[in-house]
Amino acid sequence: MPSPSAAAYESAAVVTTLAGADAKGSTDGPGAVARFGRLMGIAVAADGALYLADEENSTIRKVTPTGEVTTLAGTAGAKGSADGPGAAARFYHPIGVAVDASGTLYVTDADNQIIRKITAAGDVTTLAGSVGHKGSADGVGGAAKFNLPHSLAVAADGTVYVADTYNHTIRKITPAGVVTTLAGSAGHKGSTDGTGDVARFYHPAGVAVDAQGTLYVADHGNQLIRKISPAGDVTTLAGTANQRGYANGRGADARFRYPGGLAVDADGTLYVTDYMNMTIRKVTAAGEVTTLAGMVLLSGQVDGPGPAARFDSPWGVAVGAGGELYVAESNTIRVVK
Repeated sequence: MPSPSAAAYESAAVVTTLAGADAKGSTDGPGAVARFGRLMGIAVAADGALYLADEENSTIRKVTPTGEVTTLAGTAGAKGSADGPGAAARFYHPIGVAVDASGTLYVTDADNQIIRKITAAGDVTTLAGSVGHKGSADGVGGAAKFNLPHSLAVAADGTVYVADTYNHTIRKITPAGVVTTLAGSAGHKGSTDGTGDVARFYHPAGVAVDAQGTLYVADHGNQLIRKISPAGDVTTLAGTANQRGYANGRGADARFRYPGGLAVDADGTLYVTDYMNMTIRKVTAAGEVTTLAGMVLLSGQVDGPGPAARFDSPWGVAVGAGGELYVAESNTIRVVK
């Protein structure tokens, strides 16, 4: 596969490291002193604070805009499902994290099969799902069932959208904890566009929601970026089903290799962590795909301008108030701007 030329990149993109290093751990502290186990989801709050799901440590970490890292909830290496304040709470491989306008966090506690809620002070409760019980049931709170939920996003009205990855569905949770299925059919893989349960997904991973309530999905197994209207109408924005690879271009001409995380900015532009291509991609509202940073299939943790930068399994991505991107990869947090 040919590597893209420098001309294929967004010229202004420069990558720097905010926190972490190429070494595992659970240490809190500033910048390169901090250590992470395996970072997955990332979210940025209105005050610029970052929140991350440290999957391997089973904790939720907080990072200030200057790179000071603390542990908000959970205890490193102590798996479980307990609700409670800060270090008393337990998680089991959290993957996704989202934050609402008030600073409340939502977390996909993947191997517990539940969705958690965390206040800004670190008090953890369970919003929906039943600990350790896989399934696909709609319902209220503990009556609902999930199957390895990955990412999630919260809309302006407080509705939470969940990529229920191993059910191949997109779920919707009201602020009261009422869970319904917005699109897809549990247990049925595919790539069909359509409305509601007519649509098909294959291991949906990242989700993002824009100001109008339109949802975007990184359809990981299908190598696609999908779009869902508030009514549940699913269309394909970019990529071709089951055609993994690397190509910039419009719509079906673009190629991805297991897209993971998604974020959307105020203008409706999407940002995608192209997980196995080791790159960060940009998708316009019209479906035009370009590359921001990283070199296809070349892993590493190298800062620098777009084509010179290297990523190591990038997954989470979030957009800051100034348009900068924050990327969570295995052991570090990177900034792209």
